[in-house]
Amino acid sequence: MLGTRISIGKKLKDEAEKPFWISFADLMTALMVMFLLVMSVALLAVTKTVSEEQRAADARKEAIEKLLDKVEEAAQKDPQFAGIHVNRDRQAIDFGDRARFDTASHQLNKEQARLLRAFIPHVLEIANSDLGKDWLKRIAVEGFADKRGSYLLNLNLSMQRSQRVLCVVLAKADAGEAELSPQQHEDIRQLFLVGGYSSNSQKDTLEESRRIELRLEFRSIKEPSRTPSSTIEENFGTCAL
Repeated sequence: MLGTRISIGKKLKDEAEKPFWISFADLMTALMVMFLLVMSVALLAVTKTVSEEQRAADARKEAIEKLLDKVEEAAQKDPQFAGIHVNRDRQAIDFGDRARFDTASHQLNKEQARLLRAFIPHVLEIANSDLGKDWLKRIAVEGFADKRGSYLLNLNLSMQRSQRVLCVVLAKADAGEAELSPQQHEDIRQLFLVGGYSSNSQKDTLEESRRIELRLEFRSIKEPSRTPSSTIEENFGTCAL
């Protein structure tokens, strides 16, 4: 017993030399794991956002195509609308040679006026459908001039041509025509926008350039849906000849 060596001091020294803090390698490993977790969560969030935006964009595109299909069907279902077609690139209704203007004139003849008054109610019906109220923002009446004459002269002429469209549509119906209802008048006032485009968007010939188009404008994904007006304007007045 007396010869037994007691090594208490060495034991305490060994324990004191053992590291108390986590090693640098373990610390870096833990940080890397945390970084990967954070990046994974962020990547999932971004991917989800992109997917939702893409779905919304696809839904908008599909709705626009359906609305253009409806306009095209309305133009094709009645022989009196022959010559009216949909320009899908411009998202516009082109009346072709059914609504051409004479040189330096903004007047429409009786046949052209009757055509517009007959077709516009179909456009309003489509605009007031659930799909139309959800996506259609407004309808721009665009008048065009050919390349002859000065820029400002043709700009004014094309604006007059646009205005003439609304004048004949809102004018008193001829015998045998259906009158537009007060609500349809109000829908036109709320939806339709007049614009002139001078010699922009030239066609192949001078005659084809002197035309009118109804360009459909659709809301963006982030814009609110259109809310139809609940008030009706009583007096729309008359247009000068």
